[in-house]
Amino acid sequence: MKKLIYIANARIPTEKAHGIQIMKMCESFGELLARRSLGEGGEIELLVPRRLNPIKQDPFDYYGVRRNFKITRLPTLDLITFGFGSLGFFIETILFLISSTICLLFGKYDILYTREWLAGLFFRNIVLEIHSLPAKPNFFHKKAWRRARALLVLTSFIKNELVKFGVPENKVLVLPDAVDLAKFDIKISKEEARRKLGLPQDKKIILYTGSFYLYDWKGVDILLESAKNFGEDFLFLFVGGSGEEIEQIKSKYNNLSNVLLTEHKPYTEIPYYLKSADVLVLPNKAGHKMSEQHTSPLKLFEYMVSGRPIVASNLPSLREILTEKEAEFFRPNDSMDLTRAIKKVLENVSFAEELSRNALRKAQNYTWAKRARRALDFIVNLAG
Repeated sequence: MKKLIYIANARIPTEKAHGIQIMKMCESFGELLARRSLGEGGEIELLVPRRLNPIKQDPFDYYGVRRNFKITRLPTLDLITFGFGSLGFFIETILFLISSTICLLFGKYDILYTREWLAGLFFRNIVLEIHSLPAKPNFFHKKAWRRARALLVLTSFIKNELVKFGVPENKVLVLPDAVDLAKFDIKISKEEARRKLGLPQDKKIILYTGSFYLYDWKGVDILLESAKNFGEDFLFLFVGGSGEEIEQIKSKYNNLSNVLLTEHKPYTEIPYYLKSADVLVLPNKAGHKMSEQHTSPLKLFEYMVSGRPIVASNLPSLREILTEKEAEFFRPNDSMDLTRAIKKVLENVSFAEELSRNALRKAQNYTWAKRARRALDFIVNLAG
């Protein structure tokens, strides 16, 4: 294989998790090809739109990834930045894919890889990575899926739905998200991490990372309700919100003195926050298909590597990765049962340590390098 093109209609760098996933997959594809692991070398090129970006840092530095692939920014009409909402995003996606088509007219490549389902209407034989499905797929969705060379999905639930919609089962690979072991399995004590971040040494820290209210199903409100059941010797630390989200929470939960809200932090700082915690919480809510069946949260794999115990909602999507050996589960949407689960972990040190060890052991199977290799092996085998 000589060249893989990754098309991503994303602002890079971005504070959102998809930016991490895109950059880490490109880096891992690049490492595989550089080692000639598939028989011959090659190159990776990431195509992204040229958009206004409040983050001025170089993407490779921002995500801490190797410069083993090329980023090409294509012209498009930046309607998203100017607040045109979902319609603006749709128009911008179409224009970006037109730019991509023109860019690739005379270029040669072996694999065209993307997370943009609409790319299936512009190109044949794409490799499409799917993170969610529409409630009612239309003719164009099904056409894009049929034209794809391979479909890579986050959970078995997505695969089963695609097969029901007529996609051949042998074209679909279940490929959960992953983690960078070297960046998250860092050798630093809880006390050292807290000193580095300026966090108190005398409190039990219960930590959540990720967006707050961007998606209601993330369950931040459930964890905030649970915080009401704990005293001042506990600190509920939320890392990753926007300024607007933080103001919303402060106005609604203004009496919670044991809650600390922080805005989005650079990706390179997150491992230190995880190491500073006593408990890590995944409070995803029931009642939303994305939460119950489609999500494969990056934070889940980062939590697993951190060496800290995990408390998680008892949802099928999380159960695809975790068992009772790696996490303490609680009833989704139930803040009182979440309180019980947190207290159980905090009060039983040996139990917490066992959960942490088991989670770290299982995380060894979910690296970006292994994910990229599985993807490329599947694609190459399909081609015969």
